[in-house]
Amino acid sequence: MSPEKRSKAIDLSHHISDFARRYAPSPFRSLDKYWDNGLIPFSSGYPSTDYFPFASVSANGLPADAFPLTAPRAILAPPSSQLGWFWRLFGAGKDNTTHVEIPHKPRRGDGELNLTDALQYGPAMGFERTQEFIRELTERIYSPAYDDWTYIVDTGTTDGCGLFCACARFPRLTKHGGRWDSIAKMLLNPGDTLLVEGWTYPTALASARPIGVRWKAVPMDNQGMRPDALRAILAGWDVEADGPRPRVIYTVPVGQNPTGITTGGGRKKAIYDICVEYDLIIAEDDPYFFLQIGEYVPKSQRKAEAGEPTEGGDVASFVASLVPTYLKFDTQGRVIRMDTFSKVAAPGLRLGWITCNPVFAERLERIGEVSTHCPCGLGQALLMGLITQWTFHGYVRWLQGLCAQYRHRRDFFVDCLAEEFDLLPAPASAVHGARAADDHAVVLSAYPRGSALKEKTRPLMSFVPPSSGMYIWVQLHFGDVPDEKDEKDGSVLTPERQFFNCLAEAGVLVAPGWIFSPMEKQVLSMGADRQIGHVRLSYTPADMEQTRQGVKIFAQTIREFCRV
Repeated sequence: MSPEKRSKAIDLSHHISDFARRYAPSPFRSLDKYWDNGLIPFSSGYPSTDYFPFASVSANGLPADAFPLTAPRAILAPPSSQLGWFWRLFGAGKDNTTHVEIPHKPRRGDGELNLTDALQYGPAMGFERTQEFIRELTERIYSPAYDDWTYIVDTGTTDGCGLFCACARFPRLTKHGGRWDSIAKMLLNPGDTLLVEGWTYPTALASARPIGVRWKAVPMDNQGMRPDALRAILAGWDVEADGPRPRVIYTVPVGQNPTGITTGGGRKKAIYDICVEYDLIIAEDDPYFFLQIGEYVPKSQRKAEAGEPTEGGDVASFVASLVPTYLKFDTQGRVIRMDTFSKVAAPGLRLGWITCNPVFAERLERIGEVSTHCPCGLGQALLMGLITQWTFHGYVRWLQGLCAQYRHRRDFFVDCLAEEFDLLPAPASAVHGARAADDHAVVLSAYPRGSALKEKTRPLMSFVPPSSGMYIWVQLHFGDVPDEKDEKDGSVLTPERQFFNCLAEAGVLVAPGWIFSPMEKQVLSMGADRQIGHVRLSYTPADMEQTRQGVKIFAQTIREFCRV
């Protein structure tokens, strides 16, 4: 939508929690407006910048086109040559790096990219250069559908550990604070119900039990949260029996954690329209948005690719290939979007941002002033110093290179599975439930080698090769494996828990399905469904040799566990 046709956000201040309404500006922050007026600063507890222990900070960053847009030879070649791309990239000397220098003293027009600002207490909204880049990226890629959207820089996605700390009288339950803690404080009251996806990020639920914030799972299909199920929950909500009707949805719409599902624009528009009808806020947590890597193509059908870096990386084409965000449909300002540099740069930078309407941003800024105070200044200076040299076009080229590399890691992981199992297409319902929105979804069922065509042979597992994100969500078919009793505490070990233990003992750590379930007790009491389990496999952290070895161990363990 063009800027001249966009309207301003509607008044959604009634969603602000009782607790968040009590936040006032930090008394010391109210003095900040005087800092640029040349006054002698006797007011603050800022340490003298003369005694910062760094004269300057410099780093050699990678160039924007460091990673090719096609497969590096290391991935196409045997494991013995897997480091060849590394030496070709870094072995030629300084020309293969982008030098970033952060000086001690400010310079005119440096956007606060200096150590005097970066190592000092900083603004809760982030540095000037950081804000400029976020505004350009948001306008050019996300294109919010209302006019007065704004943003606040924060410390990134992992701070979500405090999601449900909705009231000050409850102690902080984790060592992290930040965006999720702030959003929850702003929106949720004790006794409220949060709507989440049928499988969801477990840290978002871990804090809820002791503080009285409940959640309700909305069933999913292979496009994510189902609009019909969402409408049915809201239309049938019984306030007397269930408490206040939900006002907030938490969703990870691209490369969903844990399922890897990506929700397309049509589905997002349908969900947004329901949220308008029932007056809900959408908390769009989207750390994997720029890791949209495309559909998996079997190795036998894949075209051979050259291993040398290629030129190109058209910004418009890349942006057009991305699924739209909820902001694209948000004409009223009811989306709170969370972004992070953790997945596309480095988690240790502790840097991300929230895009929302001005009323919500003001409350988040007030909360941030007395909690996290400000995002990491040194992380901002280093990353923005690098991106300034790359330019916006260069940053997009970096993202394209990352997508290419993760696509090939995904392909290699699935190819390794294909070496250990017979992989055959299966109905979409084989993984995400009886209801499937897309009959053409690529679902693969894995059979013991040489047994797929035999009568009455059941698959050992089924999965959808993800088109975004970092995870492969695997549904396990255990057959008739019985429950066991834990010798230590007497608890029941379902087949899923037994299999997890067997894998760990064999040397492979996976994320077990039960930690992602908002309905753990119901799942564990469903009788026949106890023979169905899940694991989340990440194809991003291990190198090629570890991946090949880990998949072999995984395959051998499930064959032995299922006695085939």
